[in-house]
Amino acid sequence: MSAVSTMSIQKALSGDRRSIAQAISALENGGEMAYEVRRAVATSQGRAHVIGVTGPPGGGKSTLVSVLIKGFRKKGKTVAVVAIDPSSPFTGGAILGDRIRMGDRQSDDGVFIRSLASRGHLGGLSVATGDVIDLFDASGFDVVIVETVGAGQSEVEITRYADTRVVVCPPGLGDDVQAIKAGVLEIADIYVVTKADLPDARRTESELLAMLTLRRSQDAVPGVTRVSAPTEEGTDALVEWLDARSERGRRHQTGSDRTAYNLVSRCISDDNMAKLLGIELVSASMGTTTLRMKVMRKHMNFNARCHGGALFALGDMALGLACNSYGKIATLVDGQLSISTSVEEGEWLVAYAYEVSRSRKIGSCQVKITRARDDELVALLHGTVYVLDRAVDSAKSESA
Repeated sequence: MSAVSTMSIQKALSGDRRSIAQAISALENGGEMAYEVRRAVATSQGRAHVIGVTGPPGGGKSTLVSVLIKGFRKKGKTVAVVAIDPSSPFTGGAILGDRIRMGDRQSDDGVFIRSLASRGHLGGLSVATGDVIDLFDASGFDVVIVETVGAGQSEVEITRYADTRVVVCPPGLGDDVQAIKAGVLEIADIYVVTKADLPDARRTESELLAMLTLRRSQDAVPGVTRVSAPTEEGTDALVEWLDARSERGRRHQTGSDRTAYNLVSRCISDDNMAKLLGIELVSASMGTTTLRMKVMRKHMNFNARCHGGALFALGDMALGLACNSYGKIATLVDGQLSISTSVEEGEWLVAYAYEVSRSRKIGSCQVKITRARDDELVALLHGTVYVLDRAVDSAKSESA
């Protein structure tokens, strides 16, 4: 029997910490209970202020998050933290460095800290990040802070989830702006120069301010501030600035994920292959799709196992819908499927597709196909798509 029941999901939504932890594990592992958690939180989202904290490794992100927790708790706000940690090369689990640095906050009943392993997912986050944010939101937390893994200059996936993006800019990196400018420096709502007690902090602040004067548009120019955790310099002002932000539920606004879900839903309902194979839509957002399929007799090969072609079709459908979710037709130009285990009749399969990267014309996507019963990996599909300058609606439901 699953550790997560319908009753425990409802307890999670009422704030029960043990049930929240179990629900997060279900979202990480996938399977039938993950659907139930997503379904339960679907109508209770968009209230929490989601703050993304990103920047280079060793820049002081975890220390800053600890400071923010303290500041918001002083204001009586409850805080949940999603800390994305590198995956262990041996177990695949999270290396809990972030939780160690925030250890003195975990005894507070108004704070919930959960580490998620990146598990090789690019973009600085974990595959389950969006679902976990939604769960914290639905569980009543006032503020949800997401700390990215901080692996480099392209960790910009946080833009899909955060209402406010905080980019940490530590001094002492040599050419400070050059060290972090590509990609991640362009997403900020505010730049925070950490370790303000160090001599180079003022220089880093000056360089950031000088860089902002070169922007073509001076509308909504990001702020720049310095903070020091040991002396608490600038920390109260930063918390006040964040608390005054009115943005909420950016990830669910009309025109983004909701529009993507409606588009994907229309596409799959019109798709003849989906009808033929019995493929069902579980969830969808911008650049991601989750499908499921029950393996039936028509899917079996001569060895009484699910045919590889059926697996590819399921993965291709998930990939195509994820890449077409932006409204532009994206057609598959290269796809590679690797199969890990066989599947018998009667099993439910889950296909989770997410974009790894996307440019104006080329996109890269990965699909993880698992067995719902035990979340065992069945197959992986890697695909490259070419983006056409045509709207999906104009082609009715063409998919990759």
